Amino acid sequence: MTVPMEYAAWSHAARPILACGLTLGVLYGLLKSGLAQTILDRPNQRSLHQTPIPRVGGLAVLAGIVAGWLGLDYLHLRVLLLTLSMLALISFFDDLKNLPVWQRFLVHFLAAGIGVIGLSDGQAWLLGVGAVLAIVWMTNLFNFMDGSDGLAGGMALFGFLFLAVRAAWVGDAAFASLNAVVAASALGFLWFNFHPARVFMGDTGSIPLGFLAGLAGFAGWVSQAWPFWFPVLVFSPFIVDATVTLLRRLARGEKVWQAHREHYYQRLILLGHGHRNTALLEYALMIAAGLSALWGALQSTSAQALLLGAWALIYLALARTIDRRWRAAKN
Repeated sequence: MTVPMEYAAWSHAARPILACGLTLGVLYGLLKSGLAQTILDRPNQRSLHQTPIPRVGGLAVLAGIVAGWLGLDYLHLRVLLLTLSMLALISFFDDLKNLPVWQRFLVHFLAAGIGVIGLSDGQAWLLGVGAVLAIVWMTNLFNFMDGSDGLAGGMALFGFLFLAVRAAWVGDAAFASLNAVVAASALGFLWFNFHPARVFMGDTGSIPLGFLAGLAGFAGWVSQAWPFWFPVLVFSPFIVDATVTLLRRLARGEKVWQAHREHYYQRLILLGHGHRNTALLEYALMIAAGLSALWGALQSTSAQALLLGAWALIYLALARTIDRRWRAAKN
């Protein structure tokens, strides 16, 4: 049976509204009932907050995403729901009991492998291995960057919004709707998470969102909705910060899996910018990266290369500026 165009358009427009509304409703219910207090993020010497904060926001975000996706006519929806459920489950137990690292990574790699095979029909195994590694890294770096009020929620909002805009531009309405639902769920979460945060995302939210960012980026590249660099630039505010910080810690021989306060966003907060101003600065960077990615995807290959080179210089300048201020503050 053919679905009328008007109904399909209405359905795609309604899904993000449903996702945002349900995320808001679930979070309100959890906070109002006191159930949110059962899972708390308690501050330690590496935290940027001073009081225990509920970390159940991921449950509400996932509820919004799943509700918004139900019935969506997207070819790989079952693969996305299966892998998302795997990561949500292991991450929820990790929020409760702090599972061993190997157990978490085992599920991360398994989910990424299932996702890559499902989206690419198992072709080009060498490329698939690289994609799995990239998706697992994206999964975890999103979690690493979830340490400040409004930051991870903002990256999810703007990142998936730009993916949705590009997908709509190339005529893939279902894929655009899928990404818009994630962005809308993040918007609902931000209502309670922007400074001063009343709830955190927890691993239950940050791990699946990072995974979706990686897998959606891969899916769009496979379907030729965008060039391979497009999602990398869109999510570059998180990718660059987390990757540079990891490499620097590796070079110093530090235990990279341990919590720390060496990310650039953490340094901005500790330098006196605070959670609110740091989030707003990061939002400006996210919007600039996303808009330039949309523009660059319409340009020639040489123009795209120049764009990426320009962004490399921008990030180098930002990193050096923050490093210089950090050294001056410590002396």
